Amino acid sequence: MKVADYAVARGDAVISTIGLGSCVAIAIYDRLARVGGLAHVLLPAEGLSRDAANRAKFPTTAVPLLLEEMRKLGARGPYVAKIAGGSSMFGALLPASGINMGERNVVSSRQALASAGVALAAEDVGGEHGRSVYFHLTDGRVMVRSLKTGDLVL
Repeated sequence: MKVADYAVARGDAVISTIGLGSCVAIAIYDRLARVGGLAHVLLPAEGLSRDAANRAKFPTTAVPLLLEEMRKLGARGPYVAKIAGGSSMFGALLPASGINMGERNVVSSRQALASAGVALAAEDVGGEHGRSVYFHLTDGRVMVRSLKTGDLVL
């Protein structure tokens, strides 16, 4: 999946997104239905984009979108979420008062999940390294891969 995109599936599928820097991957899972959704969000708020039509671009719209699409595949909850990403890829280049877009994406993702009543079960966020995410719908496992830190299972 690409930036500002999402996918929803059920059963034995694996949904993945690569190249997360300051972006955040939001994975939501319904264990009973074995239905999951993954969004690769780009920006923390709609006001930061000239084009806000793409609901997968922002946490506040991506979380409800994932839940709507998951319900179409039989998900009813309870839901749990895992997030990854939100790096400060060029943190050394930011002035001390500079905006850390990765951190803002993480905060916005947490808030969007809380607003939707979805529990955040695990996260791998921050730092200064890129990540790729592989969401296994057989068991809700999220594999986070990074060249710098190796593999981590959430």
